[in-house]
Amino acid sequence: MVKNEKMSMRDFLEIREEILLHWPTGEHPALKLEEAVKRLKSVPPHKNFALKLRKAKAEGVTLIQPRAGVARLNEHIELLQYLEKEGQADFLPSTIDSYTRHNRYENAEDGIKESEKQGRSLLNGFPAVNHGVDGCTKVYEAVNVPLQARHGTPDARLLSEIIHASMWTSNEGGGISYNIPYAKTISLEDTIKYWQYVDRLVGYYQEQGIEINREPYGPLTGTLVPPSISNTVAIIESILAAEQGVKNITVGYGQGGNVIQDIAALRALEEQTNHYLKLFGYNDVFITTVFHQWMGGFPSNENDAMGLISFASTVAALGNATKMITKTTHESIGVPTKEANAQGLRASKMVVNLLKGQKMPDSKEIDDEINQIKKEVDSLIHAVVKVGKGDIAQGAVNAFRQGLLDVPFAPSELNKGKVLPARDIKGRIRILELGSLAFTDEIKEFHRAKLEERARIQNRELSIQMTIDDIYAISEGVLVGTTEN
Repeated sequence: MVKNEKMSMRDFLEIREEILLHWPTGEHPALKLEEAVKRLKSVPPHKNFALKLRKAKAEGVTLIQPRAGVARLNEHIELLQYLEKEGQADFLPSTIDSYTRHNRYENAEDGIKESEKQGRSLLNGFPAVNHGVDGCTKVYEAVNVPLQARHGTPDARLLSEIIHASMWTSNEGGGISYNIPYAKTISLEDTIKYWQYVDRLVGYYQEQGIEINREPYGPLTGTLVPPSISNTVAIIESILAAEQGVKNITVGYGQGGNVIQDIAALRALEEQTNHYLKLFGYNDVFITTVFHQWMGGFPSNENDAMGLISFASTVAALGNATKMITKTTHESIGVPTKEANAQGLRASKMVVNLLKGQKMPDSKEIDDEINQIKKEVDSLIHAVVKVGKGDIAQGAVNAFRQGLLDVPFAPSELNKGKVLPARDIKGRIRILELGSLAFTDEIKEFHRAKLEERARIQNRELSIQMTIDDIYAISEGVLVGTTEN
């Protein structure tokens, strides 16, 4: 049974020995803990992800980061260098390929070899485990901004060992957010344990005076996810990370589309993450926020897509997000060119620069939405703690098993899949079908009333067709779907 307990150093080292024997790259001298500590201590402040986030938070600026990754090492380095120089990225990613995400390293190796033969990347990301410490260190040395691994890996233990030994100072993911939205049959107990190891590794480095950033994956499925559900998962994963000694956490939120709700969600997320960390006894964790530009279907017209990117950037800046993950005008086409990726970065950078120092004024409307989100998160976390008998890790497992937590459109068989979202008439994400979600009757009635209002104004039935219309709406140039779209 998984519990929210700090892993002992003895258990950590036993598991570590087994993990590093799993693949030849695990034999690299830099993976000796004392050597990895030396390497990480040599990282200058401007290339340390955690420290750069602290600086941005103090200055009140929103930094930008793309997604990017290809199979061949030199091509990947060239891509990141281009995004740093031409895109003016503040942080750089290495988006990891699907084989590595599923620990299929032999297949990833075949993909690298075939990519070399074909002269182009045949993998949908960077196979960091196969390139090993030497390759990942070359990536670090080739750029002048901090690096983060972005992936979707249920078991990221070996990957995490390699990237941190290679002086990458941030890692995205968590035992829930990299399971429920990404996998089908993997045990939630197992993935929480795997990510407890990942966080214990970061906690170990923290004990040696090295601050490394950890970032739960906020958008989940990225499709009409109600803010209270994504915020709850981020808060739970922050608590799990803090127990293992992580001190620098970035909680994320994916753009919903309504400006008021998105800004309210960002504020509520930061406030409640800090609140619950302190409530659970973690008083020295530094929290920042990341806003993900629209994760759903993009317009096929590139000008329309650029409008959506700029709109997202405006919300991120006005919502005072510390960081923003950018998109490209090629989202509806396929893998973006480096030029399109840089173009999205430059447009995003222009918007956040123009809005520097500006904030959305406080209003009753924002306050009401913040209070509603907080009320829902409180209800969900209370249920998690209750079914876990005080333990947040076991509570998360039991809550998903019972449908008290439920992520819309997730592939996992552990997820009940009974929650069906839809927008209200103002475009804010509400819940049409609540399943067994752990909400009070008052909260349930709130959602029902908001959607009944939309049905009345649009002169339509309260039905699943609302959800279908909303899924396609933004790609068709509107926020709230109608049957006429």
